[in-house]
Amino acid sequence: MMALRATQSTARMAATLRRVARPFSTDAVVESDYKRGEIGKVSGIPEEHLSRKVIIYSPARTATQQGSGKLGKWKINFLSTLKWENPLMGWTSTGDPYANVGDSALSFDSEDAAKSFADRHGWDYTVKKPKTPLLKFEVFT
Repeated sequence: MMALRATQSTARMAATLRRVARPFSTDAVVESDYKRGEIGKVSGIPEEHLSRKVIIYSPARTATQQGSGKLGKWKINFLSTLKWENPLMGWTSTGDPYANVGDSALSFDSEDAAKSFADRHGWDYTVKKPKTPLLKFEVFT
């Protein structure tokens, strides 16, 4: 009887490990049909932040960046509210907990992924399309 239980628990553990330890692949991605704002309601985000407006944009290259390694990423930034000038140092202060979230945390590989994320959390969004550089060719002869 003990041997049978040990065999059954070993088989269950092996099946669990096979599910958890399999390599990541495209078949592991499950497409599901979420309703707008469905995830935001169960994620623990306070009610007053579920109706926020966000901006989806693709950041421009920095002046010191030569390559194109970070191009093509899309970010979500919250429109910040509640700003004031700190009287001690003169710095701008904010009481908004999401004021700096988008700068470092919410980065996506495509515009559609960012839109989908905003939809699932119930946020209204505005998309800012990236500006394409105007290439000027000059002939020096």
